[in-house]
Amino acid sequence: MSKRIVLSFVLVALLASAGLIIGQERGRRPRSAEASSIENIPLPQSDAEKKILTILDEMGKDRSRRYLSVSLNDGRLMRQLTEATGAKRVVEIGTSTGYSGLWFALALRATGGKLTTYEIDPERARIAGENFKRAGVDDLITIVLGNAHEKVKEYKEPIDVLFLDADKEGYIDYLNKLLPLVRPGGLIFAHNMRRPSPDPRYIEAVTKNPQLDTSFLLMDGAGVGVTLKKRK
Repeated sequence: MSKRIVLSFVLVALLASAGLIIGQERGRRPRSAEASSIENIPLPQSDAEKKILTILDEMGKDRSRRYLSVSLNDGRLMRQLTEATGAKRVVEIGTSTGYSGLWFALALRATGGKLTTYEIDPERARIAGENFKRAGVDDLITIVLGNAHEKVKEYKEPIDVLFLDADKEGYIDYLNKLLPLVRPGGLIFAHNMRRPSPDPRYIEAVTKNPQLDTSFLLMDGAGVGVTLKKRK
C-alpha cells in the first residue's frame, strides 16, 4: 500500500473521529460546527497539555485577544495531522496572537519538534510571545518579526508542515519560495480557502501541479486547504 494512500486513510480517520467530515453532496450545505456540537476544546491527558488548552480556551472566548485567527476546529485539524505525521519542523506564516501556534505546540510537544512563525505586526508578535510563555511552550517556538516575504529567504531547513495564514494575495509567493524546502510527504495548510475568496493563482498552483495533492476541508467555515507534497 502506498504511503499516499496510508496518509489518506489517516486523514479520513482523524476527521471522522473528531466529527470534522464535511458533507459534499451537490447542492447540500454541510452542517455547521455549532449545530453538530463539535466546537469543544479536547480533553487534556497531562498537566502540560492542560496548560496549553487552558490558554486556547481563554483566547477562543475572548476574540479581542485572538485577532484574526483560525477556528477551534481548524486548529484541532492541524494539530491532529501534524502529530499523526510526526512532523518536527513547522513553519507558520502569520503568527497573529499565537492561537494557531498553540495548536501546533500541542503536536510538537509529542513529536519533539519546533515551530518557526513569522509576524509583521510588532504588537501581535508581543502578545503571541506572552501567550506562548503563559502556555509553557515558548521554548518550542521562534517568532520572526518582519515582512515574511523577505524573511523566509533566510530560512534554509527542511519543512515538515507549512501553514499559510497571512496576506492572501501573498500565498503564491510564499508557496514558490518555501515549496522546495517542504520534504516529500510534508503537508501545506492554507487558511481562508472559502472566505475571504482565495487567490486563484494559489488554487491553481496546488491543484494543477502533479507533485501535489490537495483537499479542501471545513468549507462550512473559512476553509482549510491541505496539500500533500508527494513522495516520488
